[in-house]
Amino acid sequence: MTDRFERGRDTDAVDDQPFKTLTREEAESLRAKHPPMSPWRVVASQAVAGVVCAAIVWAVTHRSSAAWSALYGAAAVVVPSALLARGVTRRSSSNPGAALFGFMFWEMVKIAVAVAMLVAASRVVPDLSWPALLVAMIVCVKVNWLALLWRRRPVVTETKQRV
Repeated sequence: MTDRFERGRDTDAVDDQPFKTLTREEAESLRAKHPPMSPWRVVASQAVAGVVCAAIVWAVTHRSSAAWSALYGAAAVVVPSALLARGVTRRSSSNPGAALFGFMFWEMVKIAVAVAMLVAASRVVPDLSWPALLVAMIVCVKVNWLALLWRRRPVVTETKQRV
């Protein structure tokens, strides 16, 4: 059995690659290969999924109260997500600590709004259908993964030089 610590060093740390600072061209190339995804695209995906879910609920049950419950469930995910997206994209801070605090603050606002909307659900939606509401919420939350898969692919342009 080999000792993990040889000469006072952790062997796992020795195997790690050293940190390499990217040049401006390398950073631009990396950004072009992996473009950032807008949080608004995720919010829009959630909203579309919620409307589709409510339409499916109405088509299956033929009850408008179930469809409204599904729409409210979707809104209980989309509205807080939109608040988070607005808060995070409103201004950018060069200070990483401030950016982290801002993200945590808006995430807490998102959770509080979602809980408040769920508490108010029975008073806001007449003849509330909890199963329809919860199914729509789950669909809208899970569509985040589909939105990540649906990312825009970078446009690759190749220039051919004539000799």
